[in-house]
Amino acid sequence: MSLSVHEQQSLQRYNTFGVAVAARWYAEAASDGEVREALEAARQRGTELLVLGGGSNLLLTADLDAFVLRMTSRGRRLLGEEGGQLLVEAEAGEPWHPFVQWTLEQGLAGLENLSLIPGTVGAAPMQNIGAYGVELKDVLHSLVALDRASGELREFRADECEFAYRHSRFKREGGRWLILRVRFALSRDAALHLDYGPVRQRLQEQGIATPTPLDVSRAICAIRAEKLPDPQVLGNAGSFFKNPLVSEAQAAQLCAQWPGLVGYPAGAGQVKLAAGWLIEQAGWKGYRDGDAGVHALQALVLVNYGAASGGQLLALAQRIQADIRERFDVELEIEPVVC
Repeated sequence: MSLSVHEQQSLQRYNTFGVAVAARWYAEAASDGEVREALEAARQRGTELLVLGGGSNLLLTADLDAFVLRMTSRGRRLLGEEGGQLLVEAEAGEPWHPFVQWTLEQGLAGLENLSLIPGTVGAAPMQNIGAYGVELKDVLHSLVALDRASGELREFRADECEFAYRHSRFKREGGRWLILRVRFALSRDAALHLDYGPVRQRLQEQGIATPTPLDVSRAICAIRAEKLPDPQVLGNAGSFFKNPLVSEAQAAQLCAQWPGLVGYPAGAGQVKLAAGWLIEQAGWKGYRDGDAGVHALQALVLVNYGAASGGQLLALAQRIQADIRERFDVELEIEPVVC
């Protein structure tokens, strides 16, 4: 057995909130074989297997009486052309942002708007990560996942992943599938997405009239760095709440009461509201209660100033949810997985 299993392993450096909790059992898997060994080790101990990627979409509220497996597999490769697009494959444990930068170095476009998102390649399809007008579903070709129950490998095409806003079948069926590697359909002909958020404005300020995918990536990295704290410096999990979807009628009512309401058409008679705007209007931006707080520059981000527990961060989130519900009659949904 090549898998090394540790008991009472601290997870503080494996979650970007920096919450100090421990796992009853812990191991790291760098290969498909070690993943299978971890599944068997969890079965022998009569406990569930919880999979960690970068720990960037996670709020841990207590010690875990479970077998925690951290994916550390590495590998990225060009697979060839299909239908005029270049297929790229990456192992689940690949850190996301360095992988995006690698694709740009290969002269490939498609992932630039998703630059500087924390986490790993394998975790990205779980919540259908997205930013600045692009979602993972727009560029995903297929993925390979392990069926935990049968031990069989299955390939999922993009249309079989049941992607939705920050959601997928893998998030819904989290206890069944374990993503091993992901394939992306990218292009050498850049069809850039510049109209969502301040991206175009930033490029214009830099005097870039005909941007390349790398220009877009650099602009987005700069924007994100200005608004979002570095988890290595200040514990956080990025955007803590999903942007809520409301009906066009409710959005019109809110806009009449709050003329500055920020929202975007979402199709099917719905409008996607900016959760950060709602939270800021309610006065939570920069709020701090002990070491749990709301970031001073981005109201959508909850932060750990040092010693906050997961329970304290969750309690703060629930207070914000209740306030937004009372003020706007809008439900905010927590984006990270809460354990």
